[in-house]
Amino acid sequence: MFRPALVLVLSAAPVAGQAAPDLAPPEQRATRIHVDKSDRRMTLYRGDEAIARYAVRLGDAPHGHKQREGDERTPEGDYTINGRNPNSRFHLSLRISYPSATDRRRAREGGYPPGGDIMIHGGNAGYRAFDWTDGCIAVTNAEMDRVYALVPNGTPIHIDP
Repeated sequence: MFRPALVLVLSAAPVAGQAAPDLAPPEQRATRIHVDKSDRRMTLYRGDEAIARYAVRLGDAPHGHKQREGDERTPEGDYTINGRNPNSRFHLSLRISYPSATDRRRAREGGYPPGGDIMIHGGNAGYRAFDWTDGCIAVTNAEMDRVYALVPNGTPIHIDP
């Protein structure tokens, strides 16, 4: 008598997390990323062709270049994608190479830590109305599936004010 109930309970259990999307074939991948903080827009390019555009959310204090750990700013300048996390607490994430040598030097001269762990990551679509990250660049989970597939490690990213 308990067996049917057990089957029902097990079938209602959540399915384990989906596997991260595979990288797209090389001819479909982005070769660079441009983020415009003032427009809250991220564009993926293959050569000179824009292949995808996304509205983004930034850190809680989005104006100005990230200076130090905890300032909740999104960095500005030239970086690269240098890591992929299929098990991110924000769905999927791509690590941005902040801090650069210049960022580390500036922080050292100022006597404070530069911070780190700046990512492009997913997030609940309900957060679209405001900037909410600690300095990261956020898109929806569905958009992040596509970004994750299109952007390999080593992809340059330029972040404008």
